[in-house]
Amino acid sequence: MGILGLSKLIADIAPSAIKEQELKHYFVRSEGAQLTSVNGETTSHLMGTFYRTIRLVEQGIKPVYVFDGKPPNLKGGELAKRAERRDETQKLLQAAEEAGNAEDIEKFNRRLVKVTKEHAEEAKQLLQLMGIPYIDAPCEAEAQCAALVKAGKVFATATEDMDALTFGCNVLLRRLTFSEARKMPVQEFHFDKVLEDLGLNHDEFIDLCIMLGCDYTSSIKGVGPKRAIELIKTHRSLEKIIENLDTKKFSIPEDWNYKEARLLFQEPEVTDPETIDLKWTEPNEEGLVKYLCGDKQFNEERVRNGAKKLYKARNTSTQGRLDTFFKVLPNPNPPKRKAEDTKGAAKKNKKGTTGKPRGRQPK
Repeated sequence: MGILGLSKLIADIAPSAIKEQELKHYFVRSEGAQLTSVNGETTSHLMGTFYRTIRLVEQGIKPVYVFDGKPPNLKGGELAKRAERRDETQKLLQAAEEAGNAEDIEKFNRRLVKVTKEHAEEAKQLLQLMGIPYIDAPCEAEAQCAALVKAGKVFATATEDMDALTFGCNVLLRRLTFSEARKMPVQEFHFDKVLEDLGLNHDEFIDLCIMLGCDYTSSIKGVGPKRAIELIKTHRSLEKIIENLDTKKFSIPEDWNYKEARLLFQEPEVTDPETIDLKWTEPNEEGLVKYLCGDKQFNEERVRNGAKKLYKARNTSTQGRLDTFFKVLPNPNPPKRKAEDTKGAAKKNKKGTTGKPRGRQPK
């Protein structure tokens, strides 16, 4: 779920922290029936992972996948709520099936899609054959992603969950996987600008997110995004807010465990990024054919074509596209010219000769 209302709050108060740009040539499978194996098991997750990853690599992006580990104990309440929502959706699906409403049947079926451990393990095996690195986070995937970004191991975290910012992720990308399909630009959130425009430090931002509503604890009833930002700017911490809040108007949860929630954001359980070695290797075409074709019923020709695209993209220069993501920094120690070269250049300049820059310029 992430943080309720955070993206809108940032868009309203800190719009300069968000950039929007198109993601061209991005593949999205057309809507239709779920893809299955000969045993009737869903394989759509493998299809999506395979082709979307190829398209990312074709654009010069080197993706790293991070899988969730064991959820923290504080998340139990949110997981229970999700289970309740699934039960309600199941009832709505049953009613739609009885009424023969095809549109509602598809809508509720999509809501009931749940990633299982088996799905995750299959995706990991596929990524390994594709030569794409993945990481098993010890706890929350967004926390591990934020740690990787802060350590400079990767450029950004691509997720729809805004709590990546709460964990301190420098750059957050949203809409990366569906921007083309929905004709929407990718949103790029910059955490330093978020803090600057909101006028908060990281700890104050965490308290704001807890008030907005996070996965780990309840929030103060009656306090919406606008009032939450006013309260945190006035009092600077949840402790001070609680001391000064009018409890007749606003209901503070009984035994509110906001301190434990705050600590999960401040000191999340992650693997030290310095111990992680990210390696992109060549795709195993024969291995992919063996894994995806046969029982999983993938078309062999398409799998082989996909493997060849992946190989070609991995071995093709994409400097022009990558320039939009990374700054080109000047050399702090430029080579010194020889004295005679400097004198020679001075004489030429006196004669009106214009020198042309050497070397390839960034596009």
